[in-house]
Amino acid sequence: MNNTEPFLNYSRYLNNKYGCTAYRVSIDGGFSCPNRGEERENPGCTYCSSYGARSAYIGETENDIKNQIDRNLKILTSRYDAKVFMLYFQAYSSTWAPVDQLKAMYDYSLSLGNFKELIVSTRPDCLSEEVCELLASYKTDQFDVWVELGLQSSSDDTLERINRGHTRDQFESAFTMLRSFGLKIAVHLIFGLPGEDHRTMMETVRYTAALRPDGVKLHNLHIPDHTEMFDELAAGEMAIPSSAGHVRYIADAIERFHSETIIMRLTTDTPRNRHSVPGYMLDKTIIYNRVREELLRRGTKQGVFF
Repeated sequence: MNNTEPFLNYSRYLNNKYGCTAYRVSIDGGFSCPNRGEERENPGCTYCSSYGARSAYIGETENDIKNQIDRNLKILTSRYDAKVFMLYFQAYSSTWAPVDQLKAMYDYSLSLGNFKELIVSTRPDCLSEEVCELLASYKTDQFDVWVELGLQSSSDDTLERINRGHTRDQFESAFTMLRSFGLKIAVHLIFGLPGEDHRTMMETVRYTAALRPDGVKLHNLHIPDHTEMFDELAAGEMAIPSSAGHVRYIADAIERFHSETIIMRLTTDTPRNRHSVPGYMLDKTIIYNRVREELLRRGTKQGVFF
């Protein structure tokens, strides 16, 4: 973090590391998760749609790994003149398979491009020592391996209400195991979950900050169509924060994270065609600028309350 910026954002971290902008090549490896079962048919977390965080770049019907990677590389190269790429298993829980299948999937996918990093998104209950050992086997001094680990809230009551399917203790055990293998860890949190207020959210932030993750992704609550949470909202059983409220939550959270924790995301990036919730969150660039302005207005920066 430099003297002119109030927090360490992800793009600046990558630019410093690689000397240029680096881009994630997001793919859906065909994994599911324990909540939904192998065919992705069972109800999952109450906010989770059938897309399972699948990138819009992939398209909604393409499942072939090579075609997904080729499509993403073409888009990123033509649109942004991208030259540095990171392979990102984004959709669902990308460690939920036998280790031999995971190795075959990772090996094949990494062979399809000149990737500088491997990034795997998963859940606390989809990790084992064998999986961590496999992930660590890809790590070198020149090649980072990141695991994005969903926590969302440190409140077990909230985790139960949203049908998350794991506890805070399970998350902490998974986090500790990943760290023991020297893997980089990014924690996902959601602000505005039902039943949570500012105090509850900041308790989650303080809990997460104390673990000193390498990065965090902070999300506003997005509620896709055809989810259980969408039905709750439509029935008037919950409310969602405004953009102004989310900016406050983010600024308060950044003040509480250690100055070396990378702030990797400030909002969700859900395509408009995947939800119709009123009060749609402002564009991520606007949110970023407002968070920055708020911290500068306060005269504070990342880590002041760590």
